[in-house]
Amino acid sequence: MLIKIHKTYREVIAVCDDNLVGKKFEEGNKVLDVRESFFKGKEIQEKELVELMTDFAKADATFNIVGKQSVETALKAGIISQDGVKKIKGIPYALVLL
Repeated sequence: MLIKIHKTYREVIAVCDDNLVGKKFEEGNKVLDVRESFFKGKEIQEKELVELMTDFAKADATFNIVGKQSVETALKAGIISQDGVKKIKGIPYALVLL
């Protein structure tokens, strides 16, 4: 998995499965564009990612999460629920605006 932290008025955390970076998925009028400029960051293991997600959630960060492994990790971290997971072309994703 990859994580990239964007600093704005609050942190925006982009997390995705590494095999999805640079790909675009379209279904009807929905588009999931996993742009390298937004998602390509540091490679990270699940345990460290769970800790970071938990810490950033406490700090009022927002999250963009794409991919099966990344979404499952966010579920483990407790920052999303299964109800918040959507799919485009079978690719799960979640947006968290705390």
